Amino acid sequence: MATIEEIIKKIEENDIKFLRLQFVDIHGNFKNLAVPINKPDDVEDIVKDGVLFDGSSIEGFVEINESDLLLKPDIDTFSTLPWRPEEKGVARFICDVYWPEGKPFDGDPRGRLKRVLEEYRKKEGYEYNVGPEPEFYIVKKNENGEIVPCDDATYFDVEPADKATDIRRELVLALEKLNFDIEMSHHEVGPGQHEIDFRFDNALKTADAVMTFKQAIKAIVHKMGYIVTFMPKPFQGENGSGMHCHQSLFKKGENIFYDPDTPTKLSETAFYFIGGLLEHAKALAAVCAPTVNSYKRLVPGYEAPVYISYGFKNRSALIRVPAARGKATRIEFRLPDPSCNPYLAFVAMLEAGMDGIKNKIDPGDPVDLNIYKLSEDELKKLGIDVLPSSLWEAYHALEEDEVVSSALGEYIYEKFYSFKKKEWDDYRSQVFKYEIDRYLNI
Repeated sequence: MATIEEIIKKIEENDIKFLRLQFVDIHGNFKNLAVPINKPDDVEDIVKDGVLFDGSSIEGFVEINESDLLLKPDIDTFSTLPWRPEEKGVARFICDVYWPEGKPFDGDPRGRLKRVLEEYRKKEGYEYNVGPEPEFYIVKKNENGEIVPCDDATYFDVEPADKATDIRRELVLALEKLNFDIEMSHHEVGPGQHEIDFRFDNALKTADAVMTFKQAIKAIVHKMGYIVTFMPKPFQGENGSGMHCHQSLFKKGENIFYDPDTPTKLSETAFYFIGGLLEHAKALAAVCAPTVNSYKRLVPGYEAPVYISYGFKNRSALIRVPAARGKATRIEFRLPDPSCNPYLAFVAMLEAGMDGIKNKIDPGDPVDLNIYKLSEDELKKLGIDVLPSSLWEAYHALEEDEVVSSALGEYIYEKFYSFKKKEWDDYRSQVFKYEIDRYLNI
């Protein structure tokens, strides 16, 4: 843990003039305000007392008659921002949101995840770890002002087909300055699509890292004249962008998903956790794939998970169990996409998995077939159900699932549900070019 004295020393050494206080809204967007630093006491006062702001201007927070909220920095999230000028530079804290009297604000997604993790740590001794794989597209505008991919390369291609090799290099170097432990970077399947993987950590640190990752690469690539999008399906006919989440539970330093005495080397606890994720998969879709565009990624034929099943090594299933064992034993949940709010997605996945453990939910037999090639009759015989095909189906599944809705907390659930309903209503009431082209001459 960092101390305030260490942070003040870093601020002085790095010529930091501005301190950004960042927090996340219900949609998973970073918000911030900047405070000028004139003397060391300024930093100490901010950390100790926090900073008030108008919460009624943040969608999903509070009404205008109760507008004041308080940002309190988490000092372990301090970092400089390498894409900002070095002279009179900028640093940041990620903050938790409180009521002015000091009570945690129930509508704060980060605070919700933090509280649930702490409850499991105190009651069960569990440490929930997540390792995400966020994919993204680097795009540009052509001479007609249309958004197009930055290149025509495909999976694992090299230069000159992969035109973003130097961009990924700059991104990795910048992320390492932000204390990311980068495992690999590469071109993905789609033209202009990329992936940079970073090491797993406890769920709160990982959610903070996802938010920082998205902000950093957008800012850095923007300075290069390109645009980064985490939209799940930006181009018709191309693979969508997912954020597969590798998950494990530790207790007293040991991975409790690992059992060396079983044929699969997977513990009973791990199978129950899988059972919980499968049982609640339809409701999880609303939180982990939360936009109307998410369901254009979740269609057969583009390597996206559609079928509610699990398997070993099987990438056509919703859940894959990678081959690594020992402390690296983990479950890969392939539903989430990078448009999700990571704090809400992680707390929902954790509660779904824990429900599987509490109620000993049997996930059934693994499926090691290519599910994409199975007929509807074959799927029925194997008892394989499908994920929601639209946001409408997903938010209704959330409404009916007490475990996942409760995971969000009553305050966030009510706001989240109303936003998803409105998003679907806005979408379904629009007329698209496809409809004009197809139906105009009827």
